[in-house]
Amino acid sequence: MQAIVMTGSGGPEVLVPREVPTPQPGTGEVLIRATAIPVLFPETLLRSGAFPMVTPPPVVFGHQVAGEIVDVGAEVPHDLVGRRVVAATAGTGSYAEFVCTPAGNTTFVPDDVSADDAAATMMSGSIAVALLEAANLTGTETIVVEAGATGVGSYLVQLVREFGAAHIIATAGGATKTAHAHTLGADRVIDHRAERWTETLTADAPGTIDVVFDSLGGTAAAELLGAMTPGSGRMLSYGWLSGAPAQVSATDLIPSGLTLTACAGPAWQQRTDRARAGTLARIPALAPPVETVLPLAAAARGHELVESRRLLGKVILRPGATA
Repeated sequence: MQAIVMTGSGGPEVLVPREVPTPQPGTGEVLIRATAIPVLFPETLLRSGAFPMVTPPPVVFGHQVAGEIVDVGAEVPHDLVGRRVVAATAGTGSYAEFVCTPAGNTTFVPDDVSADDAAATMMSGSIAVALLEAANLTGTETIVVEAGATGVGSYLVQLVREFGAAHIIATAGGATKTAHAHTLGADRVIDHRAERWTETLTADAPGTIDVVFDSLGGTAAAELLGAMTPGSGRMLSYGWLSGAPAQVSATDLIPSGLTLTACAGPAWQQRTDRARAGTLARIPALAPPVETVLPLAAAARGHELVESRRLLGKVILRPGATA
């Protein structure tokens, strides 16, 4: 079968198309014929060496896939064969025509949802739903969604009213993404590329922000604390697009009675896994999440597009497709 092998850490060029043996499902596993493979931003960090790989290269790359179950291993019901699913791997192996993964890592795709949309929404949408459940909104809050035009932030902006937000402030980078965040449902959008954007928000709304969904991290997290509601303001930190996690200490939080929840690690992954089915069910009501479809062999180009941060939607790799 054709697969994309990560030959070492580095630029997109380390993702090389190769013929490799088709995997066989072991006990508790299913074999999926891949239809749509999402290119994920965290994957670019793994490929570059910024984060360690579970299995060192050379290895078939990739974390998620949408497709059809075509075979099952021992202790897996045979009636799963033919079911459309999205699935997560154990850390490698999804950039391929066929993918093996534990049966418990799969989620059925509703009939009215395409494989492309399911693949594109699985990670970002599930994280967004888990974040919204953890926020415990009451219907009165003013919330800030950082990077609200793409990825997890775009789903937060679209779904947060359903979970109880009263007023949505989003940030985005540049005019195109700012306009897109408005289209997705934000009441107000601030360009986080502008100098001192955090000061602008704090000056305009001191002590009135109830919840911040922090994906930027870095110093911006601490700078936003002055805009948060004393005694009940809460920040859910799940990303570090700035290049560093939130630079916030207990000393920053205690004087105003604020809280910061770190949304990461194995326990958090379990929450996002549980949110998959609910996320897929919501897809028909969401903005189309796919922007570009490429052949599997063009995985390196997919990584270049994702790293450019110019896209509003997801890149999908299609096994069997030609350029």
